Amino acid sequence: MDGDNVNHAGADATTGSDGTSPDDAFSSRRSKLDQLRTAGREPYLSRFDVTYRAAELAEVWSDLEPGAETGQTVSVAGRLVARREQGKVAFLVIRDATGDLQLFCRVNVLGDEAFTVAIELDLGDWVGATGEVLRTRRGELSVAPKEVTLLSKSLRPLPEKYHGLTDTETRYRQRYVDLIANPEVRHVFETRFRIMSAIRRFMEGRGFIEVETPMLHPIPGGATARPFVTHHNALDIDLYLRIAPELYLKRLLVGGFERVYEVNRSFRNEGMSPRHNPEFTMLEAYQAFTDLEGMMELTESLITTVAEEVLGTLTIEYQGTPVDLSSPWPRRTMIELTSEAAGEDVSFARSSEELRALCITHGVRADDFWGKGKLIAELFEKLVEHDLIGPVFVTEYPLETSPLARKKPGEPELTERFEVIMNGREIANAFSELVDPIDQRERFEAQIRAKATGDDEAMGFDDDYLRALEYGMPPAGGLGIGIDRLVMLLTDSASIRDVLLFPHMRPEA
Repeated sequence: MDGDNVNHAGADATTGSDGTSPDDAFSSRRSKLDQLRTAGREPYLSRFDVTYRAAELAEVWSDLEPGAETGQTVSVAGRLVARREQGKVAFLVIRDATGDLQLFCRVNVLGDEAFTVAIELDLGDWVGATGEVLRTRRGELSVAPKEVTLLSKSLRPLPEKYHGLTDTETRYRQRYVDLIANPEVRHVFETRFRIMSAIRRFMEGRGFIEVETPMLHPIPGGATARPFVTHHNALDIDLYLRIAPELYLKRLLVGGFERVYEVNRSFRNEGMSPRHNPEFTMLEAYQAFTDLEGMMELTESLITTVAEEVLGTLTIEYQGTPVDLSSPWPRRTMIELTSEAAGEDVSFARSSEELRALCITHGVRADDFWGKGKLIAELFEKLVEHDLIGPVFVTEYPLETSPLARKKPGEPELTERFEVIMNGREIANAFSELVDPIDQRERFEAQIRAKATGDDEAMGFDDDYLRALEYGMPPAGGLGIGIDRLVMLLTDSASIRDVLLFPHMRPEA
């Protein structure tokens, strides 16, 4: 800014920007609030008409010479984040959604009383100003206000910038403070919103229509996961927060829609980790008259198009590791990759006992009721997945772990399914859809048997979905992309909590 000694607001959860404790600062500011109201001044205004934002001013007057005045009057507003006084001049820095802007306050322009009011504003206050655009002799684009207005009084002090708000508990729990103290956090979420817009444009360009399906399901389905349960009082029935919208979207294919997608919030009552949050965002898309190959092309084109549009490149870096998104992406089967990692054959040719012993050797959970397919999938996750930088299409998932995917012709233990793995994590999941109602009924029955033996992630039996299939569903491919994980990748964010505005946390003590 125009001076080297501007008092900046920043980010320490325990010390205010003025060096006082939060409790002392709160009391002081509350006293100021009471004084304002006693004097007849409203500290929380209902409106202020802004004519320019900080970035717009910087663009319009980018060529203004140092010391030059424009004669142009503008109205600006933002949070007061820095202040420096110098006799009869004060420099106030306000921050709006587009950047920072200096207010060049002069007592001979504002008058003694208004100048005193301006310099007594607290860091964190929301401020409006109307005045002339100029560039100071030191080259700082500024507004020289004729009027400074308190728009909203801040009762809590901003954290102190130079310590940096690094405590993750505070950052995630009080995201509003994180956004104030760490401007780079705002950039992550602005990138997320651009990613979402790019996805929608891509899907609409491919002829998909965006639909909405229920979030409360009478039967948990569409994926294998533990659901959240709630109760509907009027109907006196239990309902489940959706774990996936898949079965409803495929009903629409039965009804005659050919290309549908939903950007959906889904919920899974499972553990939390840097890659998992109880509620998360997915893109699910279904296309009639295509198959696994069509879904591979759709997935690869979607992700590369979005990366190029949002980042301008297909060569990115994630947590220090280079990732090349350029086409074509390699394809490997789960059994091939797992056998290579284990140093021996890991396939359905092995007995259940052999596969279970291999799991024990590698420290992989192996429940007694798991079949060969589940054991192979668990070995893959333990031995292979975390080492795949990718992107790579991992294909031919076991039937046991893919209750909604079409069987691979000639190899009934496997399915026409893939997952895209990048940086050791699943980004996308897709398959040629199972449209045979007889086969699907048998799969649901197997899920019910699995649930009875202790698998609390097994699907329910959805009679209505089977009825829909009995009316006839066209051949189709389906795709699910984890939006949160994709955003993590494209913003180089280490944790899913870094890309969720309000991640779930344990309640405060």
